[in-house]
Amino acid sequence: MKVHIRRAERRDLEALGRLGAMLMETHYAFDPQRFLPPGDSAESGYAWFLGRVMEDPEGAVFVAEEGEAVVGYVYAALEPLSWKELRGPAGFVHDIAVRADARRSGVAELLLRTAIDWLREQGAPRVVLWSASPNEAAQGLFRRFGFRDTMVEMTLELDRP
Repeated sequence: MKVHIRRAERRDLEALGRLGAMLMETHYAFDPQRFLPPGDSAESGYAWFLGRVMEDPEGAVFVAEEGEAVVGYVYAALEPLSWKELRGPAGFVHDIAVRADARRSGVAELLLRTAIDWLREQGAPRVVLWSASPNEAAQGLFRRFGFRDTMVEMTLELDRP
C-alpha cells in the first residue's frame, strides 16, 4: 500500500467525518455507558469538529491518503499546563483512526510518527495520549513507540444501584 501523509484540507472533511463516526462507533461498542453514542449526525458533527481543529494554530489534523482516498487521520494539539491532570505542557494525540481495510499496513504508525514530529517541531516537551482500555492493538502500537502507562481512567455510573 503506497500511502502519503499530508495536512488535512477542507476537501477532506467528508472522509474525516466518516472516520470520526467510525471512531465513535468503536468506542461506543467498547463501553456504551462511558462513550457518546454515534447517533444520526456523527459524521457531520465530527467533520464540523475537525474542521474547527484545522483552523486552530495549536492543533493539527493529518490524513493518510492512498491514491485519492483518505484511509486514516491523526488529530494532535498542544495542551497547556493542567493542574487538574497534574501535568505540565504537552502535545496530545487525541485521535488516530484508520479505515478497517487499511489496518495492519503501517498507516497508523505513519500517522503517529507524523503527529509526534509535528508536536516536537512545535516545542512540546512530551506527548500524551489516551487509549480505550479494550483497545490492546492500539496500546501495543503506542508502547512500540515508547509510550508508557501513566494513568488509568475509571468510571462509576451513578444511575445504578
